[in-house]
Order: sequence, then C-alpha cells, then structure tokens
Amino acid sequence: MAASNELVRRELTLEGLDCASCAAKIERNVGGLEGVARCTVNFANQSMMVEVPTSREAGLIQQAVELIRKLEPQVRVRPAGSSGGPAALAAGGAEAHGHSHDDNDADEHGHGHSHEHGEGGSETRVLIGRLIAGAVVAAAAWLFPEGAWISIALYVGAYLIVGADIVLQAVKNIIRGQVFDEFFLMSLATIGAFAVGQYPEGVAVMLFYQVGELFQSLAVNRSRRSIKSLLAIRPDYANVLRDGAEVKLSPDEVHIGDRIRIKPGERVPLDGVVQEGSSFLDTSALTGESVPREASVGSTVLSGSINGGGVLLVEVTKEFAESTVSKILELVQNASANKAKTENFITKFARYYTPAVVLTALVLAILPPLVISGAAFSDWLYRALIFLVISCPCALVVSIPLGFFGGIGAASKQGILVKGSNYLEALNDARYVVFDKTGTLTKGVFQVSEIKPAGSFSEEELLEYAAGAEAYSSHPIAVSIRARYGKEIEANRLSDYSEISGHGVRVVYGGKTVLAGNAKLMERENIAYGSDDDAGTVVHLAVDGRYAGSILIADEVKEDSAEAIRELKALGVRKTIMLTGDTRRTGEAVGRKLGLDEVHAELLPEGKVREIERLEREKAPKEKILFVGDGINDTPVLARADVGIAMGGLGSDAAIEAADVVIMTDQPSKIAEAIRLSRRTRRIVWQNIVFALAVKGIFLLLGAFGFATMWEAVFSDVGVTVLAVLNSMRVLRVKAKTA
Repeated sequence: MAASNELVRRELTLEGLDCASCAAKIERNVGGLEGVARCTVNFANQSMMVEVPTSREAGLIQQAVELIRKLEPQVRVRPAGSSGGPAALAAGGAEAHGHSHDDNDADEHGHGHSHEHGEGGSETRVLIGRLIAGAVVAAAAWLFPEGAWISIALYVGAYLIVGADIVLQAVKNIIRGQVFDEFFLMSLATIGAFAVGQYPEGVAVMLFYQVGELFQSLAVNRSRRSIKSLLAIRPDYANVLRDGAEVKLSPDEVHIGDRIRIKPGERVPLDGVVQEGSSFLDTSALTGESVPREASVGSTVLSGSINGGGVLLVEVTKEFAESTVSKILELVQNASANKAKTENFITKFARYYTPAVVLTALVLAILPPLVISGAAFSDWLYRALIFLVISCPCALVVSIPLGFFGGIGAASKQGILVKGSNYLEALNDARYVVFDKTGTLTKGVFQVSEIKPAGSFSEEELLEYAAGAEAYSSHPIAVSIRARYGKEIEANRLSDYSEISGHGVRVVYGGKTVLAGNAKLMERENIAYGSDDDAGTVVHLAVDGRYAGSILIADEVKEDSAEAIRELKALGVRKTIMLTGDTRRTGEAVGRKLGLDEVHAELLPEGKVREIERLEREKAPKEKILFVGDGINDTPVLARADVGIAMGGLGSDAAIEAADVVIMTDQPSKIAEAIRLSRRTRRIVWQNIVFALAVKGIFLLLGAFGFATMWEAVFSDVGVTVLAVLNSMRVLRVKAKTA
C-alpha cells in the first residue's frame, strides 16, 4: 500500500508553447489538480515535469493533458524522449489546433500565433505576405482624401488583411468565456481607434503589433536554438558487436558488457573502458576544455565526447540512463524545475500587476468623464484602451526564464552543471566557501614523496619491507608504496599477515617480522621512532623489533587550487575553509600553501556537518555557504550547505547526486567561474526587470494623461519584450573569467 503512494516523476513536451505567461498559467492550474505533488513548466525548452503518486499516474496525466488542451488548444502534448506508458496514452489525444492565450484571472497575455512564426515555415511566409499586402493597401488609402469612402474602405480592407486572425481569435476566446488576453486587448484598441475616426492609426498599430510579434517569436526561437545547441551532445547510435557482426543500435538498447566500436569523428555513445586501439577524444562538450584527451587500452571514455583519431573498441560499463551524457542532459534540462526567487517573484508579480492595471483602466475610462467638466467619454476611453495594451507583462515573463536557462546553458558549456536557477542565483551571495581536501583541493592520488631509512637500513631495503608488508592491502597508501617499489612481490616470502585495526599491519617477510603503520603502532610495540614534521601521511616501519625508518606519502595539490582561492577572495568571498579527515599537520600544511583562512582536521563526516552548522549560525541571513567535495563521506555536508558543489570527474555518484552544482573538470578554479556566470546572469535579468518596468511605468503615465498613442503602447509591449529577449541572449556569449 505504501508503494502505491510513492511519487513518480513524468516529463511531457509541450509543442507550440511560445507564451511564457501561458506556461505560468499551465503550471499553476496543473499544479492545482488534486493529487499532483508538483508541477513545473519550462518555457525555455517547452516541457512540463509533474510528480504524481504511482497509483494515480495514468489518471492524473490524462487530467493534466485535458486541462492543457482546454487552457491552450494550440499546445500539443507528447511524452518527452522515447518513454511510453500512461503519459504517451494520455498525450495521444492531445492533438489540438487553434489559438488561445487567455486568462480567466485576467492576469495573462499571450502571443498565441507566435509559435507559427518562429520556425521559418510556410506560416511565416504567409504572414509576411499579409503584412506587405496590408501595408500596400494602407499606403494606397493614405493617397485619398481623409474621410472619403474609398479611403475608409481601403483602411478597413488593410485592417482585415493584417489583423483578421487576431479579431477572430478574440471572438472565439470571448465565446469560451476567456476575455482578458492580448487578442481581445489589441482588437478592442484598434477597433476603438476606428470608432473614433483614427483609421490610419488603427491599421498601423495592428501592423506594428504583428511585426513585433514576428520579431519576438524569432528572437525567442533563436535563443532556444542557442541553448539547445549547447546540449546537442546526445549520441544518435552505437556500433555494437553482436555475434561477430557490427550492428547499429540506439544507445538505449546497449547493455553493460557489450562491446562497441567508435570510429573517427563519431560521438562516444556510452561510458566504457577501451579494450583495443588508441585515439584522442574531444571532451569540450562535457568539460568545456578544448585540449584533447588521450585514450588508450585501459582508459575510461565518457559518453558525449568525440573520437578524433583512431578506431576504439570499448566495453560498456554503464547503461545509457546512467551514462555521463544522460546525466548531463537530465541535469541541465531539468534545471528549471528549481526556479530562482526572481523567477517566482516575477510570476507572482505578473498575476497581480495585470488585474490591477485592468481595474485602473476601467476607472480611467469611466470616472474622469463623470467628474471633469467637458471631458469627452471617447477621449478617456481611448486613453483607457492604450493603458490596457501597455499593461502586458510579457517582457518580464518571457525574458527572465530565458535569461536563467541561458545562464545554465552557458555554465554547462564551461563544464559546470547547475541543477536549478535557484542555485545559480544563490551563487551570487556566496561568502563562505568550504572545501574537502582529498580529491577536491588535492588530486587524491597518493605518491611516495620521501623515503627515510634509519640505522643500517638502506632506502631499497626499507621500500622492499614496506611493499611486502602492504602486499595484501587495497588502501591507496599501500598501492602507492607498491607502485614505487615497482617489482613483483614474492608471495612465498610472506606469512602470518595480520591487520591491527587503527594502527597498521604485522607480517613475516623473508623470515623477519615486519611492522608497518602509524606512530601509535610504534608506541604500542614500545619501539623508539623518529619524529617527523613533514606534511603527509607517514608510514613507520620496524623489522624484528628494530626501527627501520619511515616513508612519507603525500597527496599532490591540484595545479589550480591556489589560483581558485585567490579568485574567490577577489570575488568578495569572506572566508575559505578546509575540512578534512586527514591529520592536523597535513591539513595545516595544505592550508598554508593555498592561503586558506581556516583549516579543521581529523574530522568525521558528522564533524564536517557540525562545522557547516557553526558557520550557518555566524553568517548574515542573505549570505550563502558553498561546500565543495567529491567523496561518499561528503554527501551529508553537500546536502547541508546552501549550495553543494561536487567534483564530477573523479567524484562519487552519491556526491554528484547530493550536489546542487557539478564541476565536470574537477578544477576548483571553476567555482569562481560559476560565481562570475551567476553574477552576469543576475545582472542581465535585473537589467530586463528595471528596463521593462521603467518603460511601462513611463508609458502608463503618458497614456493616462493623453500623451501616448497606440504606437507607443504597442512598443512598450512588443518592442520592450523583443529587446529584453535579445538582452537575455547575451548570457550565452559569456567567456571564461569574464568580470
């Protein structure tokens, strides 16, 4: 019974959704259905994500599709990707036609025909032909005396050529009980202009409105194409070796253990390990790095990269759904499910702003003629109509989601995957950046950095005894000692191996008793050992009860770690802190080398969480804490911080799952790049907000006092929207290390 109440996430594609305010309306109404736990509509990539109980999935998806069909008949619903099931069945009946950008709440203004323009098809050519014909007829009318019947007839003809579809759609929506949409407002305003004898203005405003709609649609679709081009990394096929033959299959049909052949110029379809061949891979789509990476036998290759040279035979290690390319696509495409506060604010603002303006327009039409002596009702009605046209909040509700989605797309191009615009926005206020050490600031690759024999022992003898003692261990320190020794360890020389928990190992090697471990092991066995102040992990050795010396194992600091700390300081980060489970001496040595503000060492995972909670109490309310880690043990801290950042190249799947941002290159310096991208995105979004509200505010005042005509009204609607969308596209052109 409990299982039936589990939530399942389903994604649907909304073809023809080209109105951001309509997207908000769908999201609000579908999200209000009883049983729907969550609904998010992504205007930027025309998709809807719903979370519903497993037991009610089919029924609720069907209800959602029917509701969308009622709200927006021109939107066609289909299941995202190739998934079938209830979603596909529900979507099957969702083919609908017509145009509707209405709103029962009088809070939405759509551009219902704009989806026809943006694709460059026959509809666009027909519209352009109509606009040219209408302009020619209107120009002919202008040649005749004003008020002459032929002039009026030509203006009416031009109006019908240009705007008949708008008026027809307005009538259809009124019949359906949906009045306050942009079709109604434009029809009312232009027919009102005809009623008061302003024929040229009525035609010109409808013409300009249609041209503006065309440009807006082209701009939105160009922005969408730019964003989608950043994500065009999904492989189309895989060359699978089956029964000695090569078969071309969809990546979804390939299984773990299958062998695939990747030819020069082809995209790697699935993650795997190279079995034969060598080549160079272009991983720029995954990591943002242009330098090709070498791939040879034994190398791991990631899906989404491009094979630049030789033929590779690869054994698949992950199903497509779990592969790197699939995870990236899922992360970026679903990022809009977590919306920024600015987006949520604008959506709510639009809901209350438009009804308030509609009410004001009504008062403007009725009140002045009643209280002002000599005021003409037709004059104030005209002003009220202008006021209504200006009120459309499309510039905000279109450009802001595109701005954030563009920021997420630009980040992915740099190898930075942001799981939501709320996290992108939160990076703006990062004032505390907390790092794990191993694998984050350091390479996580242990190497023998120094061999210190004692007494009569030589370096070679000490290393041989250490390698023998660590022969059976898989610990990275043991691996590094054996790698440095570089010879085969004779198993017949080993006997009586035993591990001493928390201390080290005891083994008989070549007839001699060897102890290898930490200082606590030496103290326990009462063996005098040399003190060591070097940074790193020290393995002490004793042979037959005599101290033989020590081996220093060090984890190398990443090349760009120090630069990352400097850049974060330059961006206004108040404190950089390192939390590590390593020894205090090692942690403090790394901290000094990198210029960190604080180092807290010898911490278990719960200790790291306590440090984050301490910072939470100290920081100001608006300041954000970032935590950067890569291991399974970092998962609780990644989840606890305001923004968790995981190293995606070497990081564990659990850490990547828990994180809000994933850095595919494992470079700490990308954190500063993410913050810069975040600030650039916010700057562009707020430019649009201030510009749109300022222009609308000015024109609302001008309209109320009779200084603005329909021309200015349409510019403040469509013109401002086009400019805001074009401004949003600038975020896609961001380059590394932009201030």
